Amino acid sequence: MLIKQKTKTFFLSSFLISSAFFSQAHNVSAGYQKPDDPLVVQNLEEWQDLKFGLFMHWGTYSQWGIVESWSLCPEDESWTQRKPEHGKSYNEYVKNYENLQTTFNPTGFNPQRWAEAAKKAGMKYVVFTTKHHDGFAMFDTKESDYKITSPKTPFSKNPKADVTKEIFNAFRKDGFKIGAYFSKPDWHSENYWWPYFPPKDRNVNYDPKKYPERWESFKTFTFNQLNEITSNYGKIDILWLDGGWVRPFRTIDPSVEWQRTIKVEQDIDMDKIGNMARKNQPGIIVVDRTVPGKWENYVTPEQAVPEHPLSIPWESCITMGDSFSYVPNDNYKSSQKIIETLIKIISRGGNYLMNIAPGPNGDYDPVVYERLNEISGWMEKNRSAVFATRSAEPYHNGNFYYTRSKDGKTLNVFHIDDQKEYRAPAILSFSLPENFKPKTLKILGIDSKVKWKQTGTTVEVKLPEDRTKLKYATSIQMTN
Repeated sequence: MLIKQKTKTFFLSSFLISSAFFSQAHNVSAGYQKPDDPLVVQNLEEWQDLKFGLFMHWGTYSQWGIVESWSLCPEDESWTQRKPEHGKSYNEYVKNYENLQTTFNPTGFNPQRWAEAAKKAGMKYVVFTTKHHDGFAMFDTKESDYKITSPKTPFSKNPKADVTKEIFNAFRKDGFKIGAYFSKPDWHSENYWWPYFPPKDRNVNYDPKKYPERWESFKTFTFNQLNEITSNYGKIDILWLDGGWVRPFRTIDPSVEWQRTIKVEQDIDMDKIGNMARKNQPGIIVVDRTVPGKWENYVTPEQAVPEHPLSIPWESCITMGDSFSYVPNDNYKSSQKIIETLIKIISRGGNYLMNIAPGPNGDYDPVVYERLNEISGWMEKNRSAVFATRSAEPYHNGNFYYTRSKDGKTLNVFHIDDQKEYRAPAILSFSLPENFKPKTLKILGIDSKVKWKQTGTTVEVKLPEDRTKLKYATSIQMTN
């Protein structure tokens, strides 16, 4: 989906990584610049209150049930492998992949249903892939005919053909902040992968300094498409730019493996793009991910959660299944695992952007709706401990995770059990932050009176018999 490092398999099997590795892989603190635009600062503060968002990777590739875009990339890695039945040679494969445009007809597309299910599950913002690395535009661009609204695409005849507009309008109507994912590299563009040369890897396949006019044409193309997205699609709160290898050469971090593959200058002129986006959308958050500086307003670890709180705004993008794109019979995470991950993320001050991939018919797998409905039941009872909170010392102690209200008057302590299906124990004992003296204590989701006592900085809670109603986690809420 995004960075595609060799550590991908590890990320899929383990959510926790060391802060040192996290910093190296995602350029977390090096060069982070806090925005000084008051509208951006306000938008970031509001975004940090949201905690739970929906990511959606969707394109013509869903018809083959393969990883998004990456099979076009001539890199010999596990996630780029091509299936022989889709083409015996590279060129045949690319032709067949691009011909998926002529059969893409997701007639089951109903974004209102997605928005309703996501809202009930507590999600409060959405980030949609308007264009991935393959260059197929899921919006009505005037810059290319490789798009969902082209007459070549059967779905173009549908009144909802401009799916980006339909998705943004449906989710905006339900109160979501709106995020537009956009890939800076475009492997379909002749000004990025020039047909004169074969593509060698994910990077531009010519030297932009040697052919400046061609690179300038690509910069104009990119600028114009982003101008369309930020001008023609209503209020947009987040511009989420992927493809971090398209960057000024001076920003490369040689300690990061995938960045060592960048051999030429690929400066896309982010100042021009960012200023245009802010002119069109005052206060928009710009996420030029993995490129430290003024246009990476928050950082975005992929399939991973840092072990410790970060002092800057951040978001983990993690799949509900194993894949960012639609795969038949994907292995979807349990509701318990999703809620445990949410608790870990918010206890460290981050947001959880959970990816759900629509299928070729234009809808989610039925399992997705089951998960969202199960999560909604937990959210109804526990939302006050989740939203508009910040990290709180001691952050994480054993199976206990902490958040606080922004004014510091309320402390929330979550108890989870990573090893098995959650069963609330009869007694919970945990430590308090120094100088926090609770006056009241309650268990969210339980109406019975709770017995508790404080000894020094330790609180012991005796849970009532109806603790059996607690699913996935116990949330203890105290006021100072």
